[in-house]
Amino acid sequence: MALELWETLKEAITAYTGLSPATFFTVAALGLAVYYVVSGLFGGSDNHQHVPRQYEEQMQPLPPPVQLGEITEEELKQYDGTDSKKPLLMAIKGQIYDVSQSRMFYGPGGPYALFAGKDASRALAKMSFEDVDLTGDVSGLGPFELEALQDWEYKFMSKYVKVGTIKKTVPVTDGTTTNDPAAEATESNVAKPAEDEPSVAAPVETPAGGESKEE
Repeated sequence: MALELWETLKEAITAYTGLSPATFFTVAALGLAVYYVVSGLFGGSDNHQHVPRQYEEQMQPLPPPVQLGEITEEELKQYDGTDSKKPLLMAIKGQIYDVSQSRMFYGPGGPYALFAGKDASRALAKMSFEDVDLTGDVSGLGPFELEALQDWEYKFMSKYVKVGTIKKTVPVTDGTTTNDPAAEATESNVAKPAEDEPSVAAPVETPAGGESKEE
């Protein structure tokens, strides 16, 4: 049955097109290929316009880094990437860098997002993700940890732009009391009242003859 249909199809192709079955199917395949190419270039223009817009939004040029000068750690927290209109900043050893170009790493959802908006010196030195290590305090670190921190600093210096430094807070002490030995010594050297000074003997009057008489 199938053989009879094939023979009938070949006769019909030859009768209506004047081509052999092999030539007919070759021409049909070429025509189908040309159709898909042309439809891809012109027919799907809406899809081709939609995709580039998405890439354009993701690949917009970054604004130039803005120098912030000296800011506090509390002010640095505003640049953790949650506000897309602000640059993405991070600090190492008190030096603040603009890491906006690596938002995929340090931005929200990135593997190092918890470092953004902070001085993460201790965490980077220890390769720690603990909240207690998210600080710029590097006291007590070993030589290998300090060396690792130095490598991170070199990397940031070569890849990112420094935009500021973290302001060091100085504790305020009460000025009413002091234990400064120098101040105490200065106070002790102040001249005492006149009555504390040794008195000078008053001159003694002698008789007119110049010598006193013995009785």
